[in-house]
Amino acid sequence: MRMSVLVPSYKRPQDLARCLAGLARQKRAADQVVVVARRTDADTIDTVKRFAPLFSPGKAPDIVLVDRPGVIHAMSSGLDRVTGEVVAITDDDAIPHADWLERIEAAFAGSLKTAGVGGRDLIPGELGGPGELHERVGVVQWWGRVVGNHHLGCGGPRKVHVLKGVNCAYRTALLRQVGFGRGLKGAGAQVHFELGIGLDLIARGWSLVYDPAILVDHFPAPRQDYDKRNSFNPRAVSDAVHNETVLLLRHLTAPRRLAMMAWSLACGTRAAPGLVGLALEARANPGLAADRWRATLRGRIEGYRSWRSLRSVGGQPVAVGS
Repeated sequence: MRMSVLVPSYKRPQDLARCLAGLARQKRAADQVVVVARRTDADTIDTVKRFAPLFSPGKAPDIVLVDRPGVIHAMSSGLDRVTGEVVAITDDDAIPHADWLERIEAAFAGSLKTAGVGGRDLIPGELGGPGELHERVGVVQWWGRVVGNHHLGCGGPRKVHVLKGVNCAYRTALLRQVGFGRGLKGAGAQVHFELGIGLDLIARGWSLVYDPAILVDHFPAPRQDYDKRNSFNPRAVSDAVHNETVLLLRHLTAPRRLAMMAWSLACGTRAAPGLVGLALEARANPGLAADRWRATLRGRIEGYRSWRSLRSVGGQPVAVGS
């Protein structure tokens, strides 16, 4: 099985250096490493060239240069260069463990029906103490709530509905069929693109496997757009909610669409609150709670409108379990 690795990178040369060093230490060496960089990002391009000697002869990382912003454009451009049967994907701010590719390859070899494989990303300060790890990871519940928890997964391998972009791999031919998603919002990081990939593959009869033993160390770095991590930006919230909404509406059956919209508008989550979430958060910070709720509501409405406009070319509903 020929395996490629795809890494999009933008203005994080120090992070990328650690990532490339981790890829060079793989027990099962990558047959190809593809780094996607902005044409104007000289530091990233220089980092790839400096670390090329760490790889085996003939296996130095390929550089794909792009002129447009956005992770989806970067990933799509990189995927065009991929030659492996399987493409493993990670971020430039992650360091794959030495057995990363070895475990991914074994997971694909275990079942021809497996379209995607992913694992846990270990985030400093969020490693999970007693009672904080989860076996329910990467699932879409009946009423449309998306459960992540990929960084806190425990137990053995299990089927899931969505993998996390920092630690995932797909059969290349299938990923090319479904693509990385178009029509998603976001200036740099189009949040929730992984959800679209997972639900598209499941709709086609394939399965995704999450194994928490497949590990990367993840050091979330600042994003180079208005979507800053761990800080509130109304546009970033609206974009993320829009993307989640349009993807779920595209794939859920009619009763579940209704349940998803009702639940999200009434309850929601801390990151994307409904009315109940607004009331709870307003006790601590009324202004911020109201701003987040308004941004969330705007994203839901925009997502619904996008789904309606794209409905004629949307995917078929898929009965993802609870």
